[in-house]
Amino acid sequence: MQFQQAKFLASYGTFAQIPPPTTMEIAFVGRSNVGKSTLINKIFQRKSLARVSAVPGKTATINFYMLPPLTIVDLPGYGYAKVSKSEKQRWSGLISNYLASDRDLRLILLLIDMRHAPSKDDLQMIEFLVECELPFLIVLTKADKLNKTEREKRMKNFETEIPYFSQIHVIPFSAVTREGVSEVQAVLEEIAADA
Repeated sequence: MQFQQAKFLASYGTFAQIPPPTTMEIAFVGRSNVGKSTLINKIFQRKSLARVSAVPGKTATINFYMLPPLTIVDLPGYGYAKVSKSEKQRWSGLISNYLASDRDLRLILLLIDMRHAPSKDDLQMIEFLVECELPFLIVLTKADKLNKTEREKRMKNFETEIPYFSQIHVIPFSAVTREGVSEVQAVLEEIAADA
């Protein structure tokens, strides 16, 4: 796949605006500021395909990107405290409506910050994905911010903090060292080969 040929398609602020799917979809989901935009830019070898912001909660829409035969879907970050209740409800409606809808969703990449235990929202998302039998893997972001000992400790802790951890495909990722980039690309190529 020519990853750098990915193109931005459109942003939608409400679920009703989203057109029906025309291709297989891969969705990215995670807490605000976990690094979804950064991961997308690294995978597609583009500096600003997805807008990166230092301000958490910046992605307040569902953003669609096209890399035939896949559509890449960037869902709004969840769990950001400093937005109004109505805005939180809108985001949560966008995420849950999208995930519960009848789309050709082949994989969800759930991003979790490797430095911390998963949040309550992360755990709810895992339970939701398992209950709905949606295919997902976990990308542990900001891997470069931990030294070898801290990293081993976090990986050990994840075994008890994340339900079904041993059965989930987990990819540590770093935007700095590019760790995990080719592994995520290989997963997307495998899915695209089924088209």
